Amino acid sequence: MKTVLAIENVHKFFKVGFIPKKKEILKGVSFAVAESEIFGYLGPNGAGKTTTLKCILGLIFPDRGKIEIFGQPHLEPRAKERLGFLPENPYFYDYLTAREFLDFYAQLFRVKKDERKERVASLLNLVGMDRARDLQLRKFSRGMLQRIGLAQALVNEPSLVLLDEPLGGLDPLGRKEIRDIIIRLKAEGKTVFLCSHILQDIEMICDRVAIIVDGKILSQGPLTDLISEKILFTEITLSGLAAKDLAGLGESLSAHGGRTLIKVFHEEKIQEILDLVKNRNAKIHSLIPRTQTLEDLFVEVVKSQ
Repeated sequence: MKTVLAIENVHKFFKVGFIPKKKEILKGVSFAVAESEIFGYLGPNGAGKTTTLKCILGLIFPDRGKIEIFGQPHLEPRAKERLGFLPENPYFYDYLTAREFLDFYAQLFRVKKDERKERVASLLNLVGMDRARDLQLRKFSRGMLQRIGLAQALVNEPSLVLLDEPLGGLDPLGRKEIRDIIIRLKAEGKTVFLCSHILQDIEMICDRVAIIVDGKILSQGPLTDLISEKILFTEITLSGLAAKDLAGLGESLSAHGGRTLIKVFHEEKIQEILDLVKNRNAKIHSLIPRTQTLEDLFVEVVKSQ
């Protein structure tokens, strides 16, 4: 698989404090992003995610290490021209309409006039903003700005798209629509580098992830390798049994509306509960085995530090 983005042993220091002292923010970060994959970059606040992105984009310069984009040094103009970027808190000239805004960016990329009109219309439709095409950006909600920002990141038809918290400020429907767009980008052969703290969304769409904590990559690889498929416990929702009837069989989590949710850690106890339900003419509403999630892995890695 062809490598699109390669970061090798990158270190970055900043001077902080009234009496400036050097503080190491990135401590030997290394990872590679393959062509046509969605790569998730995770970490708590202050871990170094945005600093890594700024180094990739050339907004700041690493003190040590090497960054390559499409096999070229990351500061080469020919490497950057195939990039698309959406920052976490984008700022746009807000008196432009959505259509004017995208047309302006298309002009910066020297897209021909006839092609600009068609591309802008296509991007507005892609991000679900066609109806707001003649609305000024100052009247947009945070979620609408995220959508138009994503369209801006795609205006030059990039091969590598860098997205910093693209799902922030969106409602559940909006998040699903953006996830679908990201998956579509992958299907078109584009590579997506995705920073997000919404772990459920990362788990749904990413092929591989890297977890950074305190400037160091602590875990990385395909999700299927990182997350265990072993059943951690089973959640059972039932009715018709009192809490005392379930004593010793599992951990009772909640009881309301005549239903009880119980967490069962031992497989043999599940059959005991099923037999009890049958003998008491009770009812099971759901039985869901729970395996390790990305959130479980993330918390485990962060707490280990």
